[in-house]
Amino acid sequence: MNQQHNNKITNSEYDTLIANSLKNSSAKEKSIALGKVISIENEIVTIDVGLKSEGRIPLSEFSRPGQKSEIAVGDETEVFIENVDNADGETLLSREKAVKQKAWQNLQISFSENKIVTGVPFNRVKGGMSVDLDGVVAFLPGSQIETRQIIKDTKELLNKPLELMILKMDKYRGNIVVSRKAITENELKEQRTELLKNVKEGSVIEGKVKNITDYGAFVDLGGIDGLVHVTDISWTKINNPSDILELNSTIKVKVLKFDEELSRLSLGIKQLSKDPWDGVKESIMIDEKVLCKVVGMNDNNVHITLHDQFDGVISLNELSWLKKPPHPSKIINLNDEVEVLVLDIDEEKRKVNCSLKQTKQNPWIKLNEKFNINDTFETEIVNIVDFGIFVKVLDEIDGMVHISDLSWDEKECENIIKNFKKGEKLTVKILDINADKERISLGIKHLKNDPVQDFIESNPVNTKVTGKIVNIDEKGLKIELDSEKQIFGFVKKSNLSNDKNENKVDRFALEENIDSVIQSIDAKTRILNLSIKELEIRDEKEALNKYGSSTSGASLGDILGSVLKK
Repeated sequence: MNQQHNNKITNSEYDTLIANSLKNSSAKEKSIALGKVISIENEIVTIDVGLKSEGRIPLSEFSRPGQKSEIAVGDETEVFIENVDNADGETLLSREKAVKQKAWQNLQISFSENKIVTGVPFNRVKGGMSVDLDGVVAFLPGSQIETRQIIKDTKELLNKPLELMILKMDKYRGNIVVSRKAITENELKEQRTELLKNVKEGSVIEGKVKNITDYGAFVDLGGIDGLVHVTDISWTKINNPSDILELNSTIKVKVLKFDEELSRLSLGIKQLSKDPWDGVKESIMIDEKVLCKVVGMNDNNVHITLHDQFDGVISLNELSWLKKPPHPSKIINLNDEVEVLVLDIDEEKRKVNCSLKQTKQNPWIKLNEKFNINDTFETEIVNIVDFGIFVKVLDEIDGMVHISDLSWDEKECENIIKNFKKGEKLTVKILDINADKERISLGIKHLKNDPVQDFIESNPVNTKVTGKIVNIDEKGLKIELDSEKQIFGFVKKSNLSNDKNENKVDRFALEENIDSVIQSIDAKTRILNLSIKELEIRDEKEALNKYGSSTSGASLGDILGSVLKK
């Protein structure tokens, strides 16, 4: 028992042994030490740094922002020793602090010596991007991303290494601000200096289209910008530079003018090719028919290009045979390919004057050959106005159907025109063709016989007719002569009786049938003028002729009285 007791290590001896083991180790509190991974379990990495107890670090500390952890058992890695043998008997380690402390030291040197560092943007934040600088998170403002152009979508920069300059460091607050712009500005200065040494008027340089405006395009030549004016893009007229140039595309340009003092460059694209106007008379002949493309138009002209090299113009008078041509957009469309006749070549104004109408026959001559008055044909509505409808007749010729020619019943015309639609198919009849005045009159109601005219043919003027009273007013009586065809007549108050004392409307009643004589037709109202008075006079004459004579001395009353007695 005593022997065993003598072999035991006292507490003081144990403390001495521990102290000696720590004295021989390079691992110290608040310092970075090299440790070995001995296990990875449940998202915890256990590391041996040569102390009496291992330390445990969350697996998440071994991954870079936006990336997965690649640590494995047996790997050696640097860790920061925060505490040795704490109250729980554990060694507290930190991989994150080791990385940051070492990174801060290196970044501080780069900042002091104005060196370039490499960072990886891993997240987009308000106003810029978060960047990983070897374990330290820095801020890259949006305004410091690029010099040459504003990048609208920074997503394409994520997880890609970028060379950066450190603008600001504050270790106490943990803030670092970096810039890509600072590097590109330096690069641009160097490129610009080199470019200016070699640039001269007539030089051909390759550049990138940086910006497009109505008046031209700005081209980045690598450190210096130049302007290609819209008139120097193509030998033919263009509406907008964007019709030919594309943003960010690489193009070749020729230096037209160089202002060394202002470092201003005027550039040209069309000057890279031969001026086509030098051989215009070999390419285009007067009175020749040429296929061209419509590139623009206004109220008076249509602008075209011939052979993709020459500017041409078609005046309004040469667009159509019509004396009053419509707007060019009614005849031709932008980007249409049309055949024209070359009238004149103006080398001074660099324009070819052309005609569209002279490639076709005058439609009015053609119309007279194809149509006659009273012909009917099917067409479609091209426009609707308050006073009628316009329909397509032939080529650019339109004809009008006046609202009054839609129906024989004028009261229905306004309702009919409201139901028509543009593009609707219908059949019309030609009422008149006047080529001199370029006018063609059409009708729809004329496709059917005029019911009033048909009634008159069956019942000529002075014919006795019978009708029903449908309206009574102070002026006279309205008579319905044919309910199916809606034929009406009117008896004026003065024509109600041969006896003036009997010219009273109150002696008649609605729905009463009466006889009368047709006197005339009111062309405007299409109502027949009727007379009861004329019928009485006619009957009186017939009675005199049959039952008496003008020399007998007998009155009509005496004669009719004797007849009635019989």
